[in-house]
Amino acid sequence: MTLTLTVSDEVRALVPGFTHLAVEARGLVNGPSDATSSALLDEAAGRLAARLDGRTPDQDPHVAAWRAAYTAFGAKPSRTRNSAEALARRALADGGLPRVNRLVDAYNAISVAHLVPVGGEDLNRIQGGMRLVRATGEEEFVTVSGGEETVEHPEPGEIVWCDEQGVTCRRWNWRQGPRTRIDDDTTDALFLLESLTPMTRGELLAAGEELAEAILKVSPGARITVRDPE
Repeated sequence: MTLTLTVSDEVRALVPGFTHLAVEARGLVNGPSDATSSALLDEAAGRLAARLDGRTPDQDPHVAAWRAAYTAFGAKPSRTRNSAEALARRALADGGLPRVNRLVDAYNAISVAHLVPVGGEDLNRIQGGMRLVRATGEEEFVTVSGGEETVEHPEPGEIVWCDEQGVTCRRWNWRQGPRTRIDDDTTDALFLLESLTPMTRGELLAAGEELAEAILKVSPGARITVRDPE
């Protein structure tokens, strides 16, 4: 069954030019990072360095558009960076990109190579459809702090992804909750690529197709569907 993704009219009005692309993958076999997933990350870091050519990530036009989007809903983009910028900064730092697990490594590599936010959700942990909305402030976001589960609430007007159980990602694509994240036990997943103008639909689709190829490299035999950009 295909997961339903809905973007509210309020979000569309606040940030025109938003497009998302979903990649569904089933029959996955995940596990600890390995030579294949590490190679994807190393290649992506090299492509990022070539793309920026000495500039900082925030000077890239697509990252700049995300910073403007964050400002539009009241976030401070230098303190709560979108996921693509945060990963890019790590890729350029001495420590390099983190190794998480094979599937997360694969989608992080695509995020860095294309400077596009990419998220991964375990399909079997999503409750109902997913919606991108402006929060009322009453929604629950379950996270972990100091090793203990804790409940936070988004700020009123904050853009969040949520399902029927609560918020799955705060500040658009800043911080994902642990409930739906991909781990070693994940067998079915949704990968979400999010773009703003000036990134074109063709560029977004190319990133999605490359993600499908990367997933097959780390999990051969997976059944993958790349949905049309919306």
